[in-house]
Amino acid sequence: MRKGVKATVIGSVFAVMVGGAGYGAYNVVSALGGSSGVGGSSGSEAVKTGPPSASEVKETTAKFFAAWEKGQAVTAASYTNNDAAADAVLESYSGAAHITGVKITPGAATGTGGATVPFTVKATVSYDGKSKPLSYGSRLTVVRGKTTRRALVDWQPTVVHPELKTGDTLVTGESASPAIEAVDRNGAVLTKERYPSLGPILDELRAKYGDKAGGTPGIELSIKHQAEDSAETTLVTLEKGRAGKLRTTLSAPAQAAAEKAVTKYTESSVVALEPSTGQVLAVANNRVDGFNAAFLGKLAPGSTMKIISAATLIDNDITSMSGAAPCPATATWHSQTFHNLAGLAPDEGATLADSFARSCNTAFVKFADSVKVDSLTKEAEDRFGLGRDNWKTGIPSFDGSVPASGGPDTAANLIGQGQVQLSPLNMASVTATAKTGTFRQPVLVAQSLDDRQLATAKGLSASTSAQLRAMMNRTATSGTAAGIMSGLGGTIGAKTGSAEVDGQSKSNSWFAGYRNDVAAAAMTQDGGHGIDAAGPIVRAVLAASG
Repeated sequence: MRKGVKATVIGSVFAVMVGGAGYGAYNVVSALGGSSGVGGSSGSEAVKTGPPSASEVKETTAKFFAAWEKGQAVTAASYTNNDAAADAVLESYSGAAHITGVKITPGAATGTGGATVPFTVKATVSYDGKSKPLSYGSRLTVVRGKTTRRALVDWQPTVVHPELKTGDTLVTGESASPAIEAVDRNGAVLTKERYPSLGPILDELRAKYGDKAGGTPGIELSIKHQAEDSAETTLVTLEKGRAGKLRTTLSAPAQAAAEKAVTKYTESSVVALEPSTGQVLAVANNRVDGFNAAFLGKLAPGSTMKIISAATLIDNDITSMSGAAPCPATATWHSQTFHNLAGLAPDEGATLADSFARSCNTAFVKFADSVKVDSLTKEAEDRFGLGRDNWKTGIPSFDGSVPASGGPDTAANLIGQGQVQLSPLNMASVTATAKTGTFRQPVLVAQSLDDRQLATAKGLSASTSAQLRAMMNRTATSGTAAGIMSGLGGTIGAKTGSAEVDGQSKSNSWFAGYRNDVAAAAMTQDGGHGIDAAGPIVRAVLAASG
């Protein structure tokens, strides 16, 4: 985070964010064939095939490390399979980042054929007469060049530092934003050491509100990320500035519970908020990629979407909680056949409350011919405040997407599949709106801090809200969520969900629930049914906060 420092973009590559199994995935188009480079083999040598031998791995890594240590970027890059991208990173390492005195110690080779080599780096960061040591570990893999057939380092930005991604820059200098001391609603200090999930969130808050919090800038080595709206990540502080205090809406006890809960399930995210105010109480992620999926995730929400779908049916006078909503074994819409979860018995005499509590897919699919193509979209936007790209929570967030989709997607959207995309933040807000009848845009810092315009929506009628609360309470006490919510006192309600994803062995697990004045929603990728992973996470947060 610095001012007036020229940085070199990592990698001469074209990177595009794509959907799929992970939020942080990239499609990268680059020259992967390697180059003749320094130290290449002569044309008279036999062409080698197959994985690199142990001796080739040792020789290549030794030459790569030696050149890196000496600051010889071009030479080091020639021992990789993408010398242009590697050269840009290695040049910036000793240039804009001001890193010197590099000493690399390799560990024992691992992996298939011993081609992966872990190593440690010790160096010094110096700027304007100030210095600090830098120490970290990383790893590289040696592969056979596709065109040169040489043993080459398989280039990834993480080779140089484990937190680097394609398009990032390493820079050292005066921070662009002063440091902050973030505190919760009661004044408890929030740090990424105590609450690891808050690391990237505190970076975002610092980038946006550091100047307003009254602090002074320091001198730091940081990662400047490619995305313009992404906060920088501080790696080393050479000289501390004065931190300004920034009060958030978070609750330290709720945050602690959320942090602990997500650690039990990989690729999990959860958000808890206060329905009466819209203030975010906790946000936590347990992800390998470090992505804030709790706020920025874009995934089909599965049957938790039936909260909005039920509201759509009620508000359009199609049915009511006590009205008919038969649950057949299958339902077909536009030649696509929909099924229920295994073991769910058909019930042709079911009411909407019955089908909601049992999470019957076919009951909702059957209403596809009763709703208009845009009925669900209008309900999501006008009543629940979703999909208008106007939420201003205090940090970057996704507002949800419920497009007006025709064909089979009209039915699929009703059960949270099709084209619908939501985040745990969105679903926590939906749960809060269902409970109170009023849409209150979620916030992480007070609106008064920067006078930003918050999103608004009509909310729900008293009748619709009461029916949703009754159905969610039934789900929590005798429906699909009963096992998870059992034992929680107070006013409770919930909805389970699972969303099928192409290429995954299991569904994504979703769960939304409320207890008194706390609403929470969680998602676990490849987590199975709603009660398998997301449910226990939400329960833990509600138990600590309700």
